[in-house]
Amino acid sequence: MVVTHLRSLQALELALRTGSLQAAAEVLWLTPAAVGQRIKALEEYLGVDLLVRGRSGLRPTAELSAALAHLRTAFEELDAAAALLNLQRGDQIHLAAMSDFVELWLRPRLRTFAAEHPQIQFCINGEGDAPLRIGDVDCEIRFGAEQPAVSESDLLFRDFVLPVASPENAHRLARLKPSERLEGFPLLHVDFYRDDREVPNWSDWAEAHGCRRTDPNRGIRFQRIQPALEAVGANAGVALCGLALSRESVERSELCFPFPVSTGRWSAHAFRADFRPKSVVRPQVKAFRQWLLAEATLTRDWLSRICGVSEQRPKPSRRKLSR
Repeated sequence: MVVTHLRSLQALELALRTGSLQAAAEVLWLTPAAVGQRIKALEEYLGVDLLVRGRSGLRPTAELSAALAHLRTAFEELDAAAALLNLQRGDQIHLAAMSDFVELWLRPRLRTFAAEHPQIQFCINGEGDAPLRIGDVDCEIRFGAEQPAVSESDLLFRDFVLPVASPENAHRLARLKPSERLEGFPLLHVDFYRDDREVPNWSDWAEAHGCRRTDPNRGIRFQRIQPALEAVGANAGVALCGLALSRESVERSELCFPFPVSTGRWSAHAFRADFRPKSVVRPQVKAFRQWLLAEATLTRDWLSRICGVSEQRPKPSRRKLSR
């Protein structure tokens, strides 16, 4: 029973210790619903209720009260054992991150960190030199709005989104009048930004900059940035895409700007690194965090030079973009 229901017992003990499913979920990096499901599975197995809700939070039922002291002692011992074992993997860092961020930004730069810290091993999205540890991530890198703090969160950089094209297509577009450049030209759509209130789609962009285009929201759609950039490089069309992950392509002149850079927009969402509080105290994770923030600063500075203006925190917008 213990082996089968260890995670349920862990969720139960944490929910009581913290006073809520939400607080337990933050510790376990799960959703409150997932924590509730683990406890429910244990209750169904035992055939008794284990928790009741009160004004001050969750309380154990009479059936659980007698065993609660043993449960707490058991998990205190497990925590102590885990802390000791955790020292054995001091040179391992586990990351979870969007594949676009990993392939376009992180991996090309990680070589410099590895040269300075050859003893540190990485497991990124389950792959790498370090062995996979299920559910034990030191840092998660995401693109989104700021959320209530459940970890040590660092803002890396916002994105700057504008039309990009291959050199060949940029040359073709330059021959046309600015107001006519989009008419009849293939448009690519990057849905990576679709939930960002500041990033326009092609319909909004064309209207804002006086470009005629019949049915501007038609065209090939991409969920991710990397395949969209590959399509741009293959002369498949022009895309509204961010530059934050594309420095190498821009500097190699594989990406061009067929319209003035001033037509671009800073995103409201940002790339953020969320570190687990228990992980960020480790010297190896501290070193990686310091390096990550330094590299992010270089990206922000580069974007500011390209755009001619420093990254700006967006003001609340009343405009609702059509999608």
